[in-house]
Amino acid sequence: RLALPLCRSCLTFAADNMATSLAQWAAQASRSFASGTEGPARKVAVLGAAGGIGQPLSLLLKLNPLITSLSLYDIAGTPGVAADISHCNTRAQVKGYNQDQLAEAVRGCDLVIVPAGVPRKPGMTRDDLFKINAGIVRGLVEGVGKHAPGAILNIISNPVNSTVPIAAETLRKLGVYDKRKIMGVTTLDVVRAKTFLAGKKGLDVASVDVPVVGGHAGITILPLFSQAGPHMTLSAEEIEALTKRTQEGGTEVVLAKAGKGSATLSMAYAAALFADSCLRGLNGIPTFEYTFVESTITNSPYFASKVKLSTEGVEKVYDLGLLSQYEKEGLKALLPELIESIDKGVSFCKQ
Repeated sequence: RLALPLCRSCLTFAADNMATSLAQWAAQASRSFASGTEGPARKVAVLGAAGGIGQPLSLLLKLNPLITSLSLYDIAGTPGVAADISHCNTRAQVKGYNQDQLAEAVRGCDLVIVPAGVPRKPGMTRDDLFKINAGIVRGLVEGVGKHAPGAILNIISNPVNSTVPIAAETLRKLGVYDKRKIMGVTTLDVVRAKTFLAGKKGLDVASVDVPVVGGHAGITILPLFSQAGPHMTLSAEEIEALTKRTQEGGTEVVLAKAGKGSATLSMAYAAALFADSCLRGLNGIPTFEYTFVESTITNSPYFASKVKLSTEGVEKVYDLGLLSQYEKEGLKALLPELIESIDKGVSFCKQ
């Protein structure tokens, strides 16, 4: 292999081209969220910003032109993350806060996103995860309830089927609960279902839509491939395989990372998409998403389904539509486990 000398002008030209390409990519990334910088100033906080989800999520939020102030909070290391992200030449002003600065971090926020807590590890059950993350979520939500009671809450911390009820009960105790403003982020389930279906059928993923309802763990995740768009014929075997892969997507990543991580990057991406929808709704642009909220469409008090997001958060919760026999059986199977997880969260707050 020959080593060819490069002149300084060639290196400069290459560097300039790379800088231009990166600038174009940043502009395109910003446009993939909301377009333009119109609308009121919006402050967003990420609680758990120095973690595996928090860091890439914070970077993606920095690209969103609807955000004017980005507040990053964690128990340690956040000022460094904030300093790093703040150098990106986009609209949002960034500030980092450490453990004793939660009140300052969330005060005045329109949207608070909570990815704080420990991730799943090989062999870890949802119960193991619950014992650690339940207290973390309760403490953070208490701070939000006291210092930013009107903010929309996006709960990412697992197990979402339990942590959303914990957040709700915590705010109830403070007298500031508003069911329109607490949402469990289940967008990753939708993202996975779209990706897996597009890959299976050789479709452009941008043209694919798949409703995903239920909860955010194992069999409580129910993709509705019978309602997927564009309309297509799927065999029973294909539906079974796609459903199982969607339900076990998190485990797939944990195993692929050989115990050294979980689905942090795809989760950050999904959370950034959902946050953008919340912000657009706040700005008066009705937006439709799937999210885990207080619900009456089944006998479960919380349920993930299609919602309309507007200026006060969740404006409308939609029913499930027509289900296939396979999906009806899946719904029947998931409800006991989902309700048990919800009750566990409620009981934790009553201890």
